[in-house]
Amino acid sequence: TDDPAALEATLFGVEGTPGAGGSREGLVELADGGSLVVTQIGEAPLAVQGELARLLEHRAIRRRGGTREIPVDIRLIATTSGALGEAVAAGTFREDLWYRLNVLPLVLPPLRDRSREDVLALLKRTVREFAPGLPGAPTRFAEEALERLLNHAWPGNLREMRNLVERALLVARGAEQIGIEHLPGEFRARPGPFDRRHTPLTMDEVERMHIERTLKFHAGNRTRAAEELGISRATLIAKIKKYAIPH
Repeated sequence: TDDPAALEATLFGVEGTPGAGGSREGLVELADGGSLVVTQIGEAPLAVQGELARLLEHRAIRRRGGTREIPVDIRLIATTSGALGEAVAAGTFREDLWYRLNVLPLVLPPLRDRSREDVLALLKRTVREFAPGLPGAPTRFAEEALERLLNHAWPGNLREMRNLVERALLVARGAEQIGIEHLPGEFRARPGPFDRRHTPLTMDEVERMHIERTLKFHAGNRTRAAEELGISRATLIAKIKKYAIPH
């Protein structure tokens, strides 16, 4: 929510006063003895950040409008898509909360940095999740459609993937498999080095694309990629430098 007072009440509850309704527990109290997940912690107002820092320090809260200390025992799990260290330096995130949260950081790489196998597994899992609720929807991808999806950068990460798969399943109901024709326009129109349509490419461009695809398939393992390409590891490294291939 964009209302700090409403967010504070949701998390920490409200202390009722005569004639103004009863008291209400917040999510922190309801999670007592368990875990509470706070998503996008970096977007929390500074006042709420202060209350969370106090909670982690004293293991107690005060409801909004109240003065009574209420002890709670919870594990706080916070998620963010931004760099909290930079937010601390910019003064938009409290340093004391940052240090208390940074006890056991877990970094989940974006989809563009995942291996081909990881992306394939996520696509299959997403299909299995949505297909039962969409009668007549296929449960597999055509080879060309799957290749386009595996080579996509996924700037919107898992949310983009979930939206795309659900849309494709809806459009493809009645078909045997999800084809390129069931994907959004940017996937259908995007030319690839081996499309049936003619795409002018130099030999260097073709070689660079092939090396990139092979490296991606082997999750950046140069030894396995070199074996598949039929060249030495030293030659592969030289070509990576020549074509400035990200690694």
